[in-house]
Amino acid sequence: MSTFQRARSEEQRELRRRAILDTTAAMLDEMPVGEVSLNELSRRVGLAKSNVLRYFESREAILLELLGRAWNQWVDALPELLAAEVDPDGSAAQRGEQVAAVLTRSLAGRRVMCDLFSAHAAVLERNISVDVAGYWKRTAIGNVDAMAGLVRRHLPELGDDATPLCAQAIMVVGPVWTHARPSVAMLAAYDSDPALTVLRVDFIPTLQAMLATLIAGTLARGAVG
Repeated sequence: MSTFQRARSEEQRELRRRAILDTTAAMLDEMPVGEVSLNELSRRVGLAKSNVLRYFESREAILLELLGRAWNQWVDALPELLAAEVDPDGSAAQRGEQVAAVLTRSLAGRRVMCDLFSAHAAVLERNISVDVAGYWKRTAIGNVDAMAGLVRRHLPELGDDATPLCAQAIMVVGPVWTHARPSVAMLAAYDSDPALTVLRVDFIPTLQAMLATLIAGTLARGAVG
């Protein structure tokens, strides 16, 4: 017989939501996104799967909320990192390279967030309701706008282009992260034929080069316009 007791107050509901989120976050420290299941989450949090679904409509809804939270925490950490690394007296090109380096290094240290970014468009946005989809996109827009404000502070030359630039920067994180983690078969193929390693991707140099190119291209297009 289930020992589940319905939460009788909003505070109790919030405590259970937080327990589900914290338990999922702990699982993500141990395993990739694709291995996180509702069955294992339910077992760890001590609720039947049907009861977990009283608080979140799906596994994907839980993971999207965690991604939004991780993204927000990352953005909150960026002002200090950018201020320490970006030379205000440098040229726009130099500052662009420095911004790209800061973003890349700070992302490299956030494995769970990058793993979630790698899954969010193809997996996490697929098994959700219109309400959750709208909530997620509003969260994403808020984080992109906050990023744009920070980047614009160090690269005022970007103007309004800072917002689409930041949105595009986020779009490339997931694919680069995925390609930088090849399968066992791909690793064996690289070992057996060194000529194949021309397509092997390392996360930090690849993402930094892509972000620097994106920033430089946006600055150049703005200057022409």
